[in-house]
Amino acid sequence: MLILLCFLLLSNAEFGFRYYFQRVCSNSCGDLQNIHYPFRLKGDPPQCGEKSHELSCEGNRTMLFQPNGTFYVTNISYEEGPFMGMTLIDVGITRSNCSLPSVSLWLKNFTGYNTMLGFSYEYCTFVNCSRKIDDETYRLVPCLSTNSTFIYVTIRYDAASVGVLVQDCRPVVTTAVSDSIPHNEDIFKMLREGFQVMLDYPSVFSVKQCINFAANGAYVVSIIPYPIRFEMNILHCIANNLNFGSREYIIIWVLFVLVDAPILIIAILLLGRLVLAPLCLLVFLVYNISIHLIPIDVVETFLQRQVALSPTRYTYNEIVSITNNFKEKLGQGGFGSVFKGKLPGGYLVAVKILGNFMDNGEDFINEVSTIGTIHHVNIVQLIGFCAEGTNRALIYEYMSNGSLDKYIFTSTTKNRFFNDEKINEIALSVAKGLHYLHQGCEMQILHFDIKPHNVLLDHDFTPKLSDFGLAKLQPKNKSLVSMSLARGTIGYIAPELVSRSFGNVSHKSDVYSFGMLLMDMAGGRRHADMKIEKSSQLYYPSWIYDQLQQTEALGSHVHLEIDDLERKLCKVGLWCIQTRPVDRPSMIRVVEMLEAGVDSIQMPPKPFFCGSESLPVPSSSPSELSVISEC
Repeated sequence: MLILLCFLLLSNAEFGFRYYFQRVCSNSCGDLQNIHYPFRLKGDPPQCGEKSHELSCEGNRTMLFQPNGTFYVTNISYEEGPFMGMTLIDVGITRSNCSLPSVSLWLKNFTGYNTMLGFSYEYCTFVNCSRKIDDETYRLVPCLSTNSTFIYVTIRYDAASVGVLVQDCRPVVTTAVSDSIPHNEDIFKMLREGFQVMLDYPSVFSVKQCINFAANGAYVVSIIPYPIRFEMNILHCIANNLNFGSREYIIIWVLFVLVDAPILIIAILLLGRLVLAPLCLLVFLVYNISIHLIPIDVVETFLQRQVALSPTRYTYNEIVSITNNFKEKLGQGGFGSVFKGKLPGGYLVAVKILGNFMDNGEDFINEVSTIGTIHHVNIVQLIGFCAEGTNRALIYEYMSNGSLDKYIFTSTTKNRFFNDEKINEIALSVAKGLHYLHQGCEMQILHFDIKPHNVLLDHDFTPKLSDFGLAKLQPKNKSLVSMSLARGTIGYIAPELVSRSFGNVSHKSDVYSFGMLLMDMAGGRRHADMKIEKSSQLYYPSWIYDQLQQTEALGSHVHLEIDDLERKLCKVGLWCIQTRPVDRPSMIRVVEMLEAGVDSIQMPPKPFFCGSESLPVPSSSPSELSVISEC
């Protein structure tokens, strides 16, 4: 507290000095502005300047009165050290264009000042000669000379000494003139340039004098704020002018150290808190904005162009309200989280909050552009969406019974959750929905992620396809699809999506995934579940194919592990998972086979990957494959 009090007192003193000396002591006269300490005008308070440096203002001109002469002041220099002084002109020179100075400088002692002779000035001496002088260092002054008297001027350092003058000449007056002016220049014009005198500094300053010098800007560093400049000036003055080791010297330095050390620490802390911290935050925000700038621009451009979209656009605050602040969570996936919500009219919805994404917004655009305008009993309906900055959400109709996978993978062949009729109905409905995507829309829609998890069931277990994040729109007249990355879920991906050596990517890729879905529904277990003991059963489609062959060969009266429903689904599924896309049926043909009887469906060829070796997959088993070079 003591240090802080000292700091406040000194700060108030500094600003007090500044106000006093600039408002009260600063003065002007004619062309000279801001005359201040150590100079002062006659009539100013004594503390405004030194008595020995008092000036007068007469006739709107600043004047310096000395015991042996009067001078006009044309400029004042406040430079540090011995170069603080004034530029003077002898009043006598200004009386006419040809008049001599009234005072000889070399005979004069300026009270409180030193002349600059010997630095950038030399003596200029006027001499009166009784005869003409033949000497190049002497110049005749015609306006002052007569037939019997010859006035010469000489500019030389020792001209003021009588002993060096030529015979028959005597000095008249000596003054100062710049040694940089050419020798043939008009001498009176040279004299009217003036000469400089400097302050006669005392060898030791008092503390009061140092404070006066510092407060009046005696040591001027204009770019530094005044309080700091005041302190630098006074410390400089004290260090150079007070007696080293004196009591005043020690007290002042100790005081400034005690005050400045805490101030420096506080300044560093404030700099870090007020400057560095906001700067780091700004850099962090700019970095995050730059990451999401392109995705946001892409999505906003897309949404602005889709003026005819039927889904409603919601704000993020409305999403929070619909989900009751995300109270009830329905599920979690790689895309983000799904929450139960309720629209103002009481209509239940499922809100999918998209997580942090590093793509360009393609998945979001796919969802909105594909199912946003689709209305089909077997396609989940998109009711609305949110795209507010980096916050994105999709609002679907609420499917109260969840996804198909939790019903077919938790049951067994002997104890299914659904009866045969319902399983066949679900398979047929999904097939019709997929056929609608391929042929019923204006643009062909390829889903690329058909699997049990993406088949949702409503309150009466009507199946609906969902999750169009990987979907791709394709003109109907274009059979081949251009893709650079494999997309889908391992186990359901068609071979041509892994390597183009198996064929071209088309709507037949969805047919392959649907075939794997049928195999899951038929067996009630995942095709990748490797818990079967027999080695021939390690690949489920291969085991199914062997079972079907035995059934077809021995007849239906032979009791095997596979029933008629499984036979039907598996036959259709095996047709769908043929290795070559051209060998797979279209979805309309799949619908026809599912509506027909099991015995009317021809036994398909054995798929290439139903042998002892299955389709190789990456060891890391990601949910979406990377691009693999074509053969």
